[in-house]
Amino acid sequence: MIRLDSVEVTLTSAAGPVNVLNGLDLAIERGETVSVLGPSGAGKTTMLMVIAGLERARSGRIAIDGTDLRGLDEDGLARFRRGRIGIVFQGFHLIPTMTALENVAVPLELAGRGDAFSRAEAELAAVGLGKRFGHYPAELSGGEQQRVALARAFAIEPAILLADEPTGNLDQETGREVMDLMFGEVARRGTTLLLITHDERLAGRCGRSLHLVDGRIANGETGHGPDGAADDAR
Repeated sequence: MIRLDSVEVTLTSAAGPVNVLNGLDLAIERGETVSVLGPSGAGKTTMLMVIAGLERARSGRIAIDGTDLRGLDEDGLARFRRGRIGIVFQGFHLIPTMTALENVAVPLELAGRGDAFSRAEAELAAVGLGKRFGHYPAELSGGEQQRVALARAFAIEPAILLADEPTGNLDQETGREVMDLMFGEVARRGTTLLLITHDERLAGRCGRSLHLVDGRIANGETGHGPDGAADDAR
């Protein structure tokens, strides 16, 4: 489902070019749940942005669900994301002047779905917000806003869900509740999940964990059993 081969990304800064990804190799199979841990500045978010087609690699191959992203222009990348990739960020990125229902319906309308609003209602109900359709983001708690973001990400029925520190702005209990919802929906739909996190306990809920250091996957992957306990490194 996700294949990166020798991917390199260099970003500019006031101090000059910075090599963020350094020959990164990554393979994730369809339906896998994979977490990525690593120190700040290791390149985790940049890796996610490359997979989403939001950041261009300087070199290397990026194949997502059988599509080589190098061959797509910006419009092609936008259409690709719209149909196959859901993204949940640490910040909720909701449109403040739109209701919860409208926020979830937007990507469906852009995709030309005639059932955009009925689908959005179903997705909000699935994350426990069936009575919040008409509420604006400012009228929702942080946990509720992240639930709206989850509903929006799942509304397009993505093959891949990319989650970048999804509990970073939530307290521990609220974060656990939202992640219960996310993992439940991932399992129900068979969605491939790539989760960026600093939380080792949250990472342990995925089928395997990777460690990104200096723009590369460090040697040794940790597998997890059904209860989240670590198996032998592999």
